[in-house]
Amino acid sequence: MSIPENRPARRLSRIGRRTGVVVAIPLAGLVAFALSRLALHRIGHALITATPGWVALAVVLMALSLLLRSVSWQQTLRAALGETPIGWAPVARATMIGVMASALFPGRIGEPSRVLVLTRRLDGPASRLVPVLAGTVFSQTLINLLALAILAGVTFTSVPLLHGDLAGVTAVLVVPLAICALVLAGPRLLRLGRRSRSTRVVRTANRIARLLELARHGLVVFARPRYGLTAVTCQLLAWALQWMACYMVVLALGLQSQAGLVTAAAILLAVNVSAVLPATPSNVGVFQAACLVVLTAYGVGAGPGLAYGIILQAVEVLTALGLGIPALLAEGLSWQDIRPASARSAGERAE
Repeated sequence: MSIPENRPARRLSRIGRRTGVVVAIPLAGLVAFALSRLALHRIGHALITATPGWVALAVVLMALSLLLRSVSWQQTLRAALGETPIGWAPVARATMIGVMASALFPGRIGEPSRVLVLTRRLDGPASRLVPVLAGTVFSQTLINLLALAILAGVTFTSVPLLHGDLAGVTAVLVVPLAICALVLAGPRLLRLGRRSRSTRVVRTANRIARLLELARHGLVVFARPRYGLTAVTCQLLAWALQWMACYMVVLALGLQSQAGLVTAAAILLAVNVSAVLPATPSNVGVFQAACLVVLTAYGVGAGPGLAYGIILQAVEVLTALGLGIPALLAEGLSWQDIRPASARSAGERAE
């Protein structure tokens, strides 16, 4: 899985690290200021008094949701690779490894990681399999957008900050439809770019067209109800289980008088939107801030709100590690195989 690192990649890596330092300094200052404004003893009290049973149930629900996601991906793969036998076990292991990679490293490397892990287990040249598998990941992203639209619909009609803003609901529902339309119609629209007199425009149009063709290939599952129905159902059920896991943490902290199922939906929506461009491993800090903003809107204090974010993220990371490490060992891979190239090179220099 390792890719040789050339000079441009090393240069980009250095730029990325410098940018990270520049961003991290003010972020650390903001976090320190926020902590200074909080009653830390309230956070500690909330963490200590959380009911372990509800937290354990949240972990179980999170684990089941990941298993359902792997079933959804397997059905998507079977639709795209009709003649290639694809067992559920290797798909599940690749899914768990990808989730663990995303939980431990910034940059959402989990998606390419699971593609590369599964490619090793399938028959056929990697040059053909990798683009197809990447396309199936894109199709799952579209299902995720549908799930987020549903969560937004639940949230925007009830959250105190929005007071049922119908325009907001409509805007969120339009996003997945617009992306689907772009994927389906994009290559035809790009023909105009290919006719341009500028070689740069033509080159860019051809590159985008190839990417959109790849994305369209991953959408085959939606044209085959036999696989598509199972894929969509399992993926949406996985989101429902995550929703319930978020509510279990509400119960663990005894916040149900202030925060209900709608609050849990708002939290799940917020943490996923905030993770679109992750700045830190597991989006630490931003994750808790997203939870805190939502819970504050429902009248939950800053101490319990921050404790909620800490526990929910711990549930996600522990679940990712609990399923990802056995999957990594079963695949015969090492920790180094899923580390980003920049992290590996930095570690080698430190040694």
